[in-house]
Amino acid sequence: MELITKYFKSLTNNQLEQFEALKPIFEDWNSKINLISRKDMDHFYERHILHSLAIAQYIKFPAKSQILDVGTGGGFPGIPLAIMFPDCEFLLVDSIGKKIMVVNQISEHLKLTNVKAIQMRAEDVIGQFDFIVSRAVTKLPELLSWVGKKFHGRSRGSLPNGIILLKGGDLQDELYDIPSRWIVQQHSISKWFKEEYFETKQLIHIF
Repeated sequence: MELITKYFKSLTNNQLEQFEALKPIFEDWNSKINLISRKDMDHFYERHILHSLAIAQYIKFPAKSQILDVGTGGGFPGIPLAIMFPDCEFLLVDSIGKKIMVVNQISEHLKLTNVKAIQMRAEDVIGQFDFIVSRAVTKLPELLSWVGKKFHGRSRGSLPNGIILLKGGDLQDELYDIPSRWIVQQHSISKWFKEEYFETKQLIHIF
């Protein structure tokens, strides 16, 4: 938890309690269903919560924003972002039903009324959103083919509506294969978080 309060100093008591409750909940569920790598539990707040919250360092979602989390897995980045932005609505989708069941259980336990999780493939989601978020779910061109038409252009904040992704490693080939009609902005997460883990992590904004 010290990592969260180190970078986010204005959290409410309710948000602090929700973030603090996350690790024991995930430890319990992870012993039954493999949500995240078990070796990662020792670095839970760094590699999962803080990593997800890199998006909150990049953008403050306007109130009432509707956000789609694609390939949410165990609820990342959707659940940490839903805690951070309680006045926004989050739809978390994943093709694996067991993980979605757990995400719904965790959201209910934390009383996250702004989260809905559904077992569904990203390309089958109906409707448009303000933002689409995802964490290393697939290569960028493939993700664009799934959700490139699922956000609308009526931006209400300082940054344009679009797709915000958390990725790691060398992305040059993936970026090269993105059609030229897209605007791509790339940010190193290490400019927000100084831990060594983030040195190779990137935030990608496509619109």
